[in-house]
Amino acid sequence: MHALLVEDDDRMAQALGTALAQRGHTVRRVGRALDALLHLREAEFVLLDLGLPDLDGLQLLRRLRTVCDAPLIVVTARCEERDIVQGLRAGADDYVVKPFRMAELMARVDTVRRRTARRSGGPGGDGGPDAGAGDGRRRTVRSGDVEVDPAGRTVTVAGCEVRLTRREFDVLAFLAARPDEAHSREEILDRIWGDAFLGSSRSLDVHVAGIRAKTGRPGLVRTVRGFGYRLGRPAAPGDGTDGADGAHGADGTDGVGPGEAGRTR
Repeated sequence: MHALLVEDDDRMAQALGTALAQRGHTVRRVGRALDALLHLREAEFVLLDLGLPDLDGLQLLRRLRTVCDAPLIVVTARCEERDIVQGLRAGADDYVVKPFRMAELMARVDTVRRRTARRSGGPGGDGGPDAGAGDGRRRTVRSGDVEVDPAGRTVTVAGCEVRLTRREFDVLAFLAARPDEAHSREEILDRIWGDAFLGSSRSLDVHVAGIRAKTGRPGLVRTVRGFGYRLGRPAAPGDGTDGADGAHGADGTDGVGPGEAGRTR
């Protein structure tokens, strides 16, 4: 695999480049955002530092995501919750804070690459969360005025396309594949992130919040208290209802407790 390493610190870049090369990757290292944009198309995955001399890394990340769908991991010293949330919302597949253990970072690289290969049907992949599940799970799913097209990887709300990040779409498509079932946090994290033990992180919650905000339909993804999430049936704003699910909070929370949630499967 060919990695694009965007890192302006020479010592860090050398350590990362060596570790990647030892695992069989070819590496192009650049230290500026503009150079990253020039070499982006050849990259099969990206490691991105946010502290760049010519452009803020978050701005670069947003630009990269408009033209590139390659797996991307932010590797940065920025450790505030706000920075992590912004990075994930901007389209990062993972976020690693410096200092870090090199073995852990390499494991995260492998995990992100595996999950991306499975979604895209690449070598060693399974074609996505719903591959092999039958044609019914590849059909367009409609929930209220929202349509999710897994094959085309598009989402429309009231006939207008809404742009989600890759991971936001993956979460929504996974829920839409079995719209009548609730899914545990661990199941979603394992299926989409490849790591069920990320349950203590906010990554899933951040992406769910992004889906709700971008579609303008808070009820599209329902929180099942103490359990996980499921697809909701939202009403358009001004309809005076929130779909056919009964009473829900403004944050898309289902009025069930953990015991009831476990029985929804």
